[in-house]
Parts: sequence; C-alpha cells; structure tokens
Amino acid sequence: MNYDCLIIDDETEVASGTSEYFNLFGVSSRYALNANDALSFLRENTVSLILLDINLGQSSGFNLCKTLRESLDVPILFISARSSHEDMLLALNIGGDDYISKPYSLSVLLAKVKVVLRRYGTKKAENRLHIDTATERIYLGGVALQLKNMEYRLLRYLMDHKGRVIGKDELFEKVWYDSFVGDGTLSVHIRRLREKIETDPNEPLLIKTVWGVGYVYDEGRGV
Repeated sequence: MNYDCLIIDDETEVASGTSEYFNLFGVSSRYALNANDALSFLRENTVSLILLDINLGQSSGFNLCKTLRESLDVPILFISARSSHEDMLLALNIGGDDYISKPYSLSVLLAKVKVVLRRYGTKKAENRLHIDTATERIYLGGVALQLKNMEYRLLRYLMDHKGRVIGKDELFEKVWYDSFVGDGTLSVHIRRLREKIETDPNEPLLIKTVWGVGYVYDEGRGV
C-alpha cells in the first residue's frame, strides 16, 4: 500500500501519537519503532515522506538514512531532541531534507509535512510519464513527447516492463524484431530517450543501465 508518511521513532508514545494525529487530519501515516521494522515496512509498502528520529535504540537514524538513500528518493525529515550544528549538518549532508527539533507542536509539524508533500507531489506530476494507448503517444507532465517510431517502441517496451531488467537481446528481438542490431544502435536510442525524458541525461533516474546486461525502467525514483 501507499502512505503519505512513515514515522520512525523509538518512543512509542511519540510515534503512535504523531501517526494518529496525522491520520486524523488526512495525512495517511504509519510508524516504526526501529530500523529493522522500518525496512520491513518499506519492503511491502511505499511512502511519500519519512520522519526519522536520530536515536533509534540500538541503531542510528543517520545510518538508516544512508541505507534508505540507496533506493529511495522521497523527502526525509529528521526529528530529534539533539540540536547541535554538527548533527544538523550531518543529517543534511547524508540525504536529509530538513531537521526539526523536539519538542515540536504537532500542528506545526503537520503543516510542514503537508507543504513538503505538496511540493513533492508537484515535482512528481511534472516528471510523470503517461502512455495514451489510443493515440500511441507518450506524455511527460501532460506534454506529448516528440518521438520517432523506434524511440516510441523502445520507451513503450521499457515502461510496459517497468522494474524488470531487460537484456539487450530481448530489446533487439521485441523492439527491432532483428537479432542483428548492434549495441551502438541501441545506445544511441537510449541516449536520445534520456535527453527527452530525464532531468539530467548524464545521471538518469528513469532509464537505468545495468552494466553487462541491459536496461531497466525505474519509476520509483524518477516519478
């Protein structure tokens, strides 16, 4: 399932109370009391924002943030009673998007979370790819992409199989219908697609290369 927010805090009263308050005001939330529970939850669910405490009993929110950043691109807001500049700088430098000091007002925290969710939602909408099967056109943020026939076929195939690593031979067979197409031709088409859909074609978030194998369309971070 998808939730707006995951609260990760080892203080049960704080975590459950914050989650209950958020749910009451329309921000769907769940909470986890330690790093292992949080990671288990995220293997089965998706979230749009994470509130992360620094002190997590036997583990550290800093270490968990580093782990999360290996696969997640959602906003991470640190919440902590620790208020040193060193902690704040470390939190931001390892991938945190904000640092909120405890104690905090639940109403103010909720307002901050709603602002971030709106901004993140707008960013996702701007970068969302959508296939109109009736017209056989692909839209980026509501604007039709100008794609040549083979570019459309390649992007469509990748999107139809999102999350799965697709080997080059499969692309030659299913997109070109020709097993003799060379790697160079495929690389050129991938580069052209990235120039049209990626914010930074040199650091692609949507069409990722799996070295020695092929490519994967990864919607999780890109949109």
